[in-house]
Amino acid sequence: MVILLAAAVLVALAVLAALHWYLWRRLVRDTTAAPGPARKLGTALFVAGPVLMIAAMAGSRSGLPFRAQQVLAWPGFLWAALAIYLLLAVLVGELLRPLLIRVTRRRSTLTGEDGTGVRAQRQADRTEVTVGAEQRPAAAEPPEATATATTRAASAPPVPARSSSRRLFVSRIVGGAAAAAAVGTVAQGTYGVLRGPRVKNVTIPLAKLPRSAHGYRIAVVSDIHLGPILGRAHTQRVVDTINATQPDLVAVVGDLVDGSVADLGPAAEPLNQLRARHGSFFVTGNHEYYSGADEWIDKVRELGLHPLENARVELPGFDLAGVNDISGEDHHAAPDYGRALGGRDTSRASVLLAHQPVMIHDAVKHGVDLQLSGHTHGGQLFPGNLIAKLSNPTVAGLDRYGDTQLYVTRGAGAWGPPVRVGAPSDITVVRLASRQA
Repeated sequence: MVILLAAAVLVALAVLAALHWYLWRRLVRDTTAAPGPARKLGTALFVAGPVLMIAAMAGSRSGLPFRAQQVLAWPGFLWAALAIYLLLAVLVGELLRPLLIRVTRRRSTLTGEDGTGVRAQRQADRTEVTVGAEQRPAAAEPPEATATATTRAASAPPVPARSSSRRLFVSRIVGGAAAAAAVGTVAQGTYGVLRGPRVKNVTIPLAKLPRSAHGYRIAVVSDIHLGPILGRAHTQRVVDTINATQPDLVAVVGDLVDGSVADLGPAAEPLNQLRARHGSFFVTGNHEYYSGADEWIDKVRELGLHPLENARVELPGFDLAGVNDISGEDHHAAPDYGRALGGRDTSRASVLLAHQPVMIHDAVKHGVDLQLSGHTHGGQLFPGNLIAKLSNPTVAGLDRYGDTQLYVTRGAGAWGPPVRVGAPSDITVVRLASRQA
């Protein structure tokens, strides 16, 4: 097992090195005419970037001091996002490169700047004059004219030099455009995360919901991901946004943290400011089990949230249940649907909090009316949504599976790079609707 893991790591490092070499070649070597300060600076960037990225990813798992994790996280994770979009932009540039070369070659030919174009034709004309002069000895050109023609021919730049100059010009256009597009994309995506999540409103009808509970509002938040980058200020933004919606209930659906209570306890403190008529509830996500789930369950309880560990509560008009995340199976805390949902009055509507959308299949078996989940981040970084579809039945939004509905929020934070592209963060206010109303 260890050998296989080591082999997988070596393969991953080799692929990473190859991709960075390709980016360095296109963005640094091909855009600099010769070795010099610019090439040295670009080379240093493409060496330091992946090193910092690997260090940032390994930091939290290796027990590195939290302060050191914070120092590494910003440059390392931002480089990870930047590398993704540099690669995508350069690949698009590869499609445009032949067209740009063709256009510049044609332009050079038409303007006489290419040794194979108009200047070549003029040289051919001079050759014809010379041949004619040789056939008419008496009318031969004076030595001065011959010397001038020879000098002009010698001064004409060779074709390879012109071709090399054209390639450099095209490489700079493609490389510059790719870098600008990647930097702009990452900057906009970072701003979207640091600005905080926006509120999304969704109305979901439930057949068993009584008229008295019509319009009940649940603020659903998931994947806050407090860690080396997103800290107390991020928690405060999330709490302020939720409180502004004045919900009846708050549901925190897992992946609150990426780190220990010792490191992130102060960052989570603003959660004690959450206000809702029927309180705030919490279920674990997979990242809680990487961060000390038992300690975090105790911590959120101290902050006024009610952990639903394979448990349920009866609320006016429906039952609210919660199950542990699938990752709890490795920590003697597996999801237990029988314990959370068994023995209840099935004539009442039921809402289940479960971190991962894939848990919908068990929810259907147990007659749940609505499951609220997170986990996917909506893909977070395009084209990550395409990858997320491979392992999740629903990546974001509302879907129906038999008689059970599933709603997946894109989450309020970000894991790894503090960047979102094509999947803006959100806090969803789910409004339950009674069909009897």
